[in-house]
Amino acid sequence: MTKIDIKSSLETIQNIAKINQGKNLKYSILTMGCQLNENDSEKLCGMMEEMNYTKVENLKEADLIVFNTCCVRENAEDRLFGKLGEVKKYKEERGTIIAIGGCMMQEKHIVEKLKQSYPFFDIVFGPHTLKQFPIDLYKIIENKKRVEDILDIDGEIIEGLPIKREDAIKASVAIMNGCNNFCSYCIVPYVRGRERSREPKDIIEEVQALAKQGYKEIMLLGQNVNSYLRVERENHIPFEEYEGVNSFATLLRAINKIEDIERIRFISPHPKDFTDDVIEAIRDCDKVCKLVHLPLQSGSTEVLKVMNRKYTKEQYLTLVEKMKKTIPNLTLSTDIIVGFPGEAEEDFEDTLDVVQKVNYEQVYMFIYSRRVGTPGDKMENQIPEEIKHERFDRLKQLVEKQIAIKNKEYIGTIQQILIEGKSKTNETMLTGRTDSNKVVVLEGEDSLIGKNVPLKIVSEHMWYLKGVVVNG
Repeated sequence: MTKIDIKSSLETIQNIAKINQGKNLKYSILTMGCQLNENDSEKLCGMMEEMNYTKVENLKEADLIVFNTCCVRENAEDRLFGKLGEVKKYKEERGTIIAIGGCMMQEKHIVEKLKQSYPFFDIVFGPHTLKQFPIDLYKIIENKKRVEDILDIDGEIIEGLPIKREDAIKASVAIMNGCNNFCSYCIVPYVRGRERSREPKDIIEEVQALAKQGYKEIMLLGQNVNSYLRVERENHIPFEEYEGVNSFATLLRAINKIEDIERIRFISPHPKDFTDDVIEAIRDCDKVCKLVHLPLQSGSTEVLKVMNRKYTKEQYLTLVEKMKKTIPNLTLSTDIIVGFPGEAEEDFEDTLDVVQKVNYEQVYMFIYSRRVGTPGDKMENQIPEEIKHERFDRLKQLVEKQIAIKNKEYIGTIQQILIEGKSKTNETMLTGRTDSNKVVVLEGEDSLIGKNVPLKIVSEHMWYLKGVVVNG
């Protein structure tokens, strides 16, 4: 597998660090979108901090503002354009450098709109040119001329960039980039490119290093994690097998052996690629959480076909049954799109039927959003907005009814909770998650942070549980 040489990027980071030395410069970053975007933002933060910028939350204080964008849903565009309107005055007042990166910058119509309506930006860059960011920034510092650094390619694997992680307990590790599925509603394959996997050795060594730094939970990231190394195997692209890793199942088993890592999660798999060896690895690996995210998108076989999902309602339900039989204590979460073009009432009823039968732990519900450049955008049988919202409300009602019942089942049980830190909504409380990803709050000393603690669940609320520490 080809890796990009980042020597010039690292040299430029050092050059900018010298230029910025003693200037007390600040940066702010706004991340939109998925956990892969968040992982990219941690690398951008790592580079900026090595270039002698200090992070601030207030955009008004920043000398450098970076927007890391997403293009999966329309509201991300609205958010970006709203924020650009806000930062224009900072640019005018203090010469703030404005950089816009991420998936949205791979869409030509968005870049054209930026040039026409928000021409004050300094840099645009895509996910394929992340490592070029220091070089682009250097050009702005030296020449003050706008830089457009977007490659319309599949991209390559980048290793060795600095990284500044937000969390001290949980860390995300990207295992692959891109997607080959071309679901008809999704823009991701067009902006992130084709699937390409990282070398097993690079992943294992990254997780080992995180364990030594005190991290307890690892989230493995990819657009389609359970096809890890599949493209390489099928196309005879050479890779170096390491610690017996030659597939996603063997990767899970290898990471499970790493000392001091206590929990392993992954997102997102694809139902059509959920092979028996992966199911068995989840069962056998004690550190792999038994909550599996299994995106449904629609319960209608007809809609799934138009979505290009490559499985039927019956195949999905059969897979769920197999997983429930194989993996003790399995819980499931899912993604569902409401109102995809052509979705009839009976199609939506099929979705409700699957939700009823599977009884998910968590459901991430989305109203279908047209994305320019996807087949779904060109379909003529678009669903009226009022019907989309009416169906969304019915789905939400069913899901919340199921969650309320499930939450009550936790009361009185003992759950192992990895304490992640203070609650964001109440500084006097600590927070963590169950194996099934339920948020739990508790009263306790700060010394519990980072520890796996048995808690007795004493009360439930719609979006969280409350627990008390079990002594002795």
